[in-house]
Amino acid sequence: MSSRRPLLRAIFDAAVAAAHPDVVLPAFLPAAPKGRIICLAAGKGAAAMAVAAERHYLDTLGFDAAKLTGIATTRHGHGVPTRCVKVIEAGHPMPDEAGLKAADDTLQLAATAEADDLMLVLISGGGSANWVAPANGVSFAQKQQLTRALLRSGAPIGEMNVVRKHLSRIKGGRLARTGQKAEIVTLAISDVPHDDPSAIASGPTVPDPTTLADARAIVAKYRLEVDPAIARALEDAANESCKPGDPAFARASFELIARPASSLEAAVAAVKAAGYDVLDLGADLEGEAREVAADHAKLAREARA
Repeated sequence: MSSRRPLLRAIFDAAVAAAHPDVVLPAFLPAAPKGRIICLAAGKGAAAMAVAAERHYLDTLGFDAAKLTGIATTRHGHGVPTRCVKVIEAGHPMPDEAGLKAADDTLQLAATAEADDLMLVLISGGGSANWVAPANGVSFAQKQQLTRALLRSGAPIGEMNVVRKHLSRIKGGRLARTGQKAEIVTLAISDVPHDDPSAIASGPTVPDPTTLADARAIVAKYRLEVDPAIARALEDAANESCKPGDPAFARASFELIARPASSLEAAVAAVKAAGYDVLDLGADLEGEAREVAADHAKLAREARA
C-alpha cells in the first residue's frame, strides 16, 4: 500500500488545488472601490481567501493598505498570516466563544459600511459554525445545545442550516442587511450538495427561501429536544430570515467560485491519468458518514470481485 501513497497524495492535491483560493479567487474579485474594502470571511478557507484578496488588492492593484480592513474567522488550526485582515480561529463543528465574539465583531464592522465602500464577503465550508450570533432571547449555551442535537440527528447540512438561519443575527441574509449601505460582493467556495447559495455558511448575504415554519418542521421531524427559549424563538416572527426583494440585497451580488464537483473532476482526471478506471458517484452524496462509508466499501469489494 505504501507504494500507492504518492498517487493518493497527488489525487488529493489535485482536488484541493481545484478549489484553492490562490487559484480560483483572483478572477472573481471586483474592482477596487472609492472607499474602503471591508473583507469579512468565514469558514475553513477564510484565512487563505483573505490572503489571496490582500495579495490581489495590495500587490496587483496597489490599493492603499490603510483602506483595507476586515475579519476572517476560520477553524482552529487553519489560520495563516495576513497583513490587514484580522484572523480569528474558532470552533468547528461546535461553535465556541471565539466564534461568538468574531461574529459580533463582524456585525459591528459591517455596520460601519458606507456607500463608497465594498463589503467583500468570502465564505467557505464551516462558516455556519464559525459565525455564531444567537437571536435575541437565545443564549450561546442554548445555541450550542441545539447544534449538538442537530449533529446527532443525522440531518443533512441543508436542513441543519434552515434551523440555524432562523436563530441567528448574521445568517439568512442578515449580514447583508447590516452592511447594506455598501456594495456587497460575496464569493463562495461551496461545501454543500447542489451548491445552494442560501445553504453555504447559512447564506449570510443572500435571500433565504426557507421559513420559520420550515425550521419548526425540521425540529419536529428529528424529534429534537430543544430548550423552551429555542422553541419560542422559532415562533417569533421577528426571527424570520431575509426574503427576495429585501432592500438588503439592492447592491448585493453572489458568485460561486468553486464547488465540490470541480474538485471531484480534478481528482477523477488524476486517477484516469494514472491508468485507473473510475466509478464516479457524483458530488451530491448525503447521509450518515458511517452508512455512506459502508456503501463505498461494499462497492469497492464488488469491484474487486
